[in-house]
Amino acid sequence: MAVATLHPTMPAADEPLTYVLPLKSATAQSAGDLTPYLHWLAERAEVIVVDGSAPSVFAEHARAWGDVVRHVAPAPDLATPMGKVGGVLTGVRYASHERLIIADDDVRYDDVSLARVSAALATADVVRPQNYFTPLPWHARWDSGRMLLNRLYGGDWPGTLGVRRSILRATNGYDGRAMFENLELVRTVLAAGGREAVPLDVFVARRPSTTRHFFSQRVRQAYDELARPARLASQLAVLPLGAIGAATIGWPAIAVAAGVVIVAAEIGRRRAGATSVFPISAAFFAPAWVAERAVCSWLAVGSRLVLGGVPYRGTVLRHAATPMWELRARYASADRHASTPAHEPRRRSA
Repeated sequence: MAVATLHPTMPAADEPLTYVLPLKSATAQSAGDLTPYLHWLAERAEVIVVDGSAPSVFAEHARAWGDVVRHVAPAPDLATPMGKVGGVLTGVRYASHERLIIADDDVRYDDVSLARVSAALATADVVRPQNYFTPLPWHARWDSGRMLLNRLYGGDWPGTLGVRRSILRATNGYDGRAMFENLELVRTVLAAGGREAVPLDVFVARRPSTTRHFFSQRVRQAYDELARPARLASQLAVLPLGAIGAATIGWPAIAVAAGVVIVAAEIGRRRAGATSVFPISAAFFAPAWVAERAVCSWLAVGSRLVLGGVPYRGTVLRHAATPMWELRARYASADRHASTPAHEPRRRSA
């Protein structure tokens, strides 16, 4: 993985881009700012909206967007338990260009961020820019605390990635059972010998969810950390350690811990120019996010033990993401059974 700072570069005319938007919505999204955003995008990239919505919603989206983007249904043979993955792989199948941007429907690029992710794909197989929320209701500031803390080690996980089409074709996609689907995609690329770039100063706007959706995601997002056991263990430790500190030292221990978290979040805010998009109030919400994750981590583990997974859209999904060692073994085995032309050198692992 390369954590880097990239200088703004507009993509050259011979570097076309495909933008894949996997979508599944209970209500039509054509009345909000997504429609003008898609019109703006269509002037800069090939845009493919893979729409798994109900027929009536699909029809409304086709009416609003069909003249400016390629609006298609997910391919039935690419259906996956985590429906977004099937949508992404359908978009990859239809894409005309090597450089792809995959983005959720709440992501909003601008000219600079679009160009810089495209430029980063010149030397990387997968690019992980950094999201920020705009506007900022209270729950978006709360979740921004998570983003700032993640910037201290490895960068945050956004709702968008840049990826080269050829690497996803070479790996035959990625596992559609994984709840933490972006981690699964990145791990798959790395296991196949690709290179990841994490430009901490490339910021992409994201629209906040509703408050109801925010609350519905708390345990599910904590469940993602089953894919990263060390992080999960540290998050599980917060609750008992906090209880011990409060019982033995008193509430001053909690206040000191909260202060440490705020300072850490502020360091993340000041890293690579993030003060331009994150207000200082976001750092003060970081202790609330840590406390939330401390509780929800235990609920996620309980869900795994009791239900066998985490509830998701009427079903229960078990798989958070595939361990890196398993993916490396899988692609190493594939390499041993595949021939590589002499003129086509193998990619080096990042």
